[in-house]
Formats: sequence, structure tokens, C-alpha cells
Amino acid sequence: MSALPDTAAARDAFAVEAAPLAGWMAHHVEGFRGPLAVTRFSGGQSNPTYRLRTPFRDYVLRRKPPGPLVPGAHAIEREVKVQAALGRAGFPVARIHGLCEDPSVIGSAFYVMEHVEGRIVWDATFPDVPRQDRPAHFLAMTRTLAALHRLDPAALGLSDYGRPGNYVARQIERWSRQYREDAVAGRDPRMDRLVEELPRLVPPGDEAALVHGDFRCDNMIFHPAEPRVLAVLDWELSTLGHPLADFAYHAMMYRIPPRIVAGLDGADLAALNIPDEGGCIAAYCEATGRSGIPHWDFYVAFNIFRLAAIFHGIKGRVLRGTAASPQARERAESFPHLVALAIDALERAA
Repeated sequence: MSALPDTAAARDAFAVEAAPLAGWMAHHVEGFRGPLAVTRFSGGQSNPTYRLRTPFRDYVLRRKPPGPLVPGAHAIEREVKVQAALGRAGFPVARIHGLCEDPSVIGSAFYVMEHVEGRIVWDATFPDVPRQDRPAHFLAMTRTLAALHRLDPAALGLSDYGRPGNYVARQIERWSRQYREDAVAGRDPRMDRLVEELPRLVPPGDEAALVHGDFRCDNMIFHPAEPRVLAVLDWELSTLGHPLADFAYHAMMYRIPPRIVAGLDGADLAALNIPDEGGCIAAYCEATGRSGIPHWDFYVAFNIFRLAAIFHGIKGRVLRGTAASPQARERAESFPHLVALAIDALERAA
């Protein structure tokens, strides 16, 4: 666990020139004073993210990656819209300082936001947190997500932030299409099976809420000393969707090994004093007034499939040479294991 992810000088394709950026910030970011130094965070697979240092204050910049992009992906203006609305509502997000859609400044559109001081936890076992404090950290994550799902999108001015109905079916169709259309990354017969069988298992009924889409421990900043979430990060996949699908993505950590993402598969939860999957579900149900979550294994299968489709896209970017993260190749190599985990959850659901 560290206060910040590692930073490094950006590779040439992702380098940001400080001088034109500082000129833009001087006109658009209140209180900005240079000189400015730019380094890129090592985490993140999609939108490159940078730390902006000045003698007076630090900032964070997120940009669209250079090169050809999948239509509709990397929509940083949506990230700005949702974070600004949530900030006004008191939900823990970083303050937005400005959006620049002019690619001539640094080579692609970008936005600048507040740098939140705190802890980012990269290992889901929370190894640097005292054993007795781990349950409180897990409860803080669950309650933060539950608070997001209880918000009224219309009251936030986000009633047009997505289509509120049939979220799961539409997501399966979207990621299936993206998987099929990425000829560079290729096809996998087990992934083809998921594409075919998941639509037939979508549970009846529907709900709509504001969903994060990538809610996990390394996408939030904790208070430096307390089990409290100060800011939820990385809103690229947020939309109006099904809250149970969003929660199942978070709880998916119990079935994912840590080498893929921040996962808990294989960890001795009792020895670590970490709530198990059932305890996590119970905490969410208590925070949202639910008596339980029917069709749980379907929602898990759906989310692992979705993550596999995302990793398939990363594989395509690696092969095309447009991957933003130094860890992209490792993620791409994890695609077959994710597909196997999704098949396992699918068979439980069926």
C-alpha cells in the first residue's frame, strides 16, 4: 500500500510537454502557479494518468490515449460530468479543475483534477492495515458503493447519463460486439460460449442507479489514518445501470487471483480477518435495505465476462502498439484465465 501509485517519465508516445500544459492551466485552473513537472502514474489500463507537480500544489491529469481509438471509448468528458455532479452532492470524488477538448495542447483531450492526499491500496488483502482494522476498511468500501447506488441520478442532473433499462443485456451485447470486432486480438471458443449463453440467463426484473463500473480497492483513495474513503477514482465505465451488477463487480474480488487485479482468490480470509463473500453481500444488503441477492452467480459470471472483454481489448491495444500501461501485456496474457473463471461462474448460475 502506498500514498500514490508509482510514477515514471512517460514513454515518448504518451509524453506530455509541460510548457503548453502550464500555459493552458494558467488560463483555466484557478490559483495555478508554475513551474510544472509532469510524471505518469504506472497504474491504469485505458486513459493515461499523470501527476502534475508545482512548488505550491499537485494536480492529476487524465487524457485520452494517442492513436486510433474504439468509437465511444475513452470518453473523458463523461468522467468530468459525473465527478462534478457527485462532488456537488457530497460524494467522495476529486474536485475537477478543468476540461480541455483541444488536442493541440498535449496531443489529445484531457482534464485536470485535484490531487487527493491519502492511501491507495493495491493489494486486496490490505497487508499494511492492522489486522483488527481490516473489517472496517472493507465495510467502508461497501458502504461507499451502496451510497452511490442510493443517489437519485435525476437530482444530480444525470438523468441522461445512460439508458436506464436492460443494462445487463445491453452490456453483454456491447462487450460481445467489441470482442467480436477486435480482429487483431482474435477469438477464443470459450469466450464465444459466454457470448452465446449469457443473454439467455439474464435474471427477470430490472433496476436503475448510477453505477461506477470498476469499483475496487485500487480505484479509491483512503484517509491517511482512518478506514474512510476520501475519493473514488476512474469513472470511465460509469453510467446508469443495474446496481447489483455493479456490486457484483466489486465482490468479484473474492474469485479473482491477485496477479490479475486486486483479488482475494487463494487468500486465507479468516487469518487475515477479512470478511468473506457472504459477509460482503450481507453488508451491502444491510446498507441498501435488501433481504438478499437472487441470481448472484449470474451477476458474478457477467462481470468476469465483462472484465475478460476489457482485457481482450487491452490485448488488441498491445498488438496495435497503443496500450497506455506498462502492465498492459501482462493483463492481456491473463485473458484466458478470466474466461475460465467466467465459465465456472456461468455453470454455477446455470
